[in-house]
Order: sequence, then C-alpha cells, then structure tokens
Amino acid sequence: MLQLIVELPESTSLKDKRRVVLAIKDRLRSKFRLSCAEVDLLDSLRFAHLGAALVSNSREHGEEVMRKALDFVESSYDLRLHDSQIHTELF
Repeated sequence: MLQLIVELPESTSLKDKRRVVLAIKDRLRSKFRLSCAEVDLLDSLRFAHLGAALVSNSREHGEEVMRKALDFVESSYDLRLHDSQIHTELF
C-alpha cells in the first residue's frame, strides 16, 4: 500500500483540486496498475490524502512498483509531498 499527503499550491477551488487528483489517480491506474482513491482531506482546497494498493506474489516487486509510483507522482505534478508511506502485508 502507498499513502501520500500532498499539497497542491496552485489549487484555488475544489474543482481545481479534483481535476489534479483525478489526473494523478488515472495515471497511477494506467501506468502502474494500482487501485487508487482519495481517502481523506476531501474538503481541503490545497491538500489531498491519496491511497494506492497493489496485490503481488512478490514483496520486492510490490515495493519496487510503489517506489516507482511515488517517484512518478513527485516528478510529474506541481505539488509538494508532505508525507509518504509504503506499507507491506504478507499473508
């Protein structure tokens, strides 16, 4: 699982924020095959809390995909990353 808290400094309305968040989620889904959602801070104008998940039979592969996804978000969008966590569970 990947959790991100990002600040969108250019966002001036919820509509602006939703547009950027939707673009991030769509790209994570298509490029990395992740399940994504905005999980908190829904009414904040400038902050978004995003969650992404991946199921894999390899811990190393899953963590590598999450690291690449995190690097992609940081480098591709005009935002400030406030917090990120990668969490793995084994069954």
